[in-house]
Amino acid sequence: MSRVPWDAYFMNIAREVATRSTCARKHVGAVIVRDKTILSTGYNGSIRGLPHCDDDDHMMEDGHCVRTIHAEANAIIQAAKNGVAIDGAAIYVTASPCWQCFKAICNSGLRRIVFGEFYRDERIFETATALGLELVEVRPGGVAAAV
Repeated sequence: MSRVPWDAYFMNIAREVATRSTCARKHVGAVIVRDKTILSTGYNGSIRGLPHCDDDDHMMEDGHCVRTIHAEANAIIQAAKNGVAIDGAAIYVTASPCWQCFKAICNSGLRRIVFGEFYRDERIFETATALGLELVEVRPGGVAAAV
């Protein structure tokens, strides 16, 4: 029996984290990993202590729900809140990051972004190359491919 590759393993965990999402428009999960150890997780949901989309509907602006904090941002915030250094780590995200989350990932010191489905913003590819960030897509079946 063969073992699941590490990228598929952590992406599977990110998919499970996404099940905690509280915005029905898109369930996204993120896992920050260094040295094959999980440092932090996050999913898209509302500001702590405030109503969630699932409870109080969406807060829409320009076709986007702005009530939620995205999974990547929540994973970075949780690491900071708990005093966990993430510099040099990787982030596994069920969907490629939006531009705002991509910028936060870059400035947080994360060096590798592994994503499931592509989501919206092509700018991440050129910018990642310019910064020397590794982008990897984990395709269905767990096959990882550098992009």
